[in-house]
Amino acid sequence: MAQWNPFADMENLRREVDRAFEDFGVARTPASRVAFLPGRGPRRYPLINLLEDKESLYIEALTPGVDPQTLNVSVMRNRLTLSGEKIRIPADVKPEAFHRSERASGKFVRTFDLPVEVDEEKIRAEYKNGLLIITLPKAEKAKPRQVSVKVE
Repeated sequence: MAQWNPFADMENLRREVDRAFEDFGVARTPASRVAFLPGRGPRRYPLINLLEDKESLYIEALTPGVDPQTLNVSVMRNRLTLSGEKIRIPADVKPEAFHRSERASGKFVRTFDLPVEVDEEKIRAEYKNGLLIITLPKAEKAKPRQVSVKVE
């Protein structure tokens, strides 16, 4: 006699829903999937805002609890990589002292594509109050150009 596995059924249902979306041209990446169980979904860290004006791109990354000395920002061919380490619990605190432990810790790496080409030589990064702010000046060829119209 076969045993019923509700989690296998839910996974099969999720696959069918994903296929239905794909049939309509809406592709879902594994990073955008939502898990049925708490804590089982993919986590992206740090959470960011990406803003743009005529001159630059701006990234605001939420990095509370991260040791600023471990933060690394690198850009190569319009791909930005953020890495660092979130502070673990102090060594003098014993695990049995915890009633709850919900905050993640450890090393992280996050890479994403930038929407325009940037001037890698002029990138600036500032860390203040748990917020990493990165300014990425656009490359000259990525900036909008004003073209005057000649009237005859």
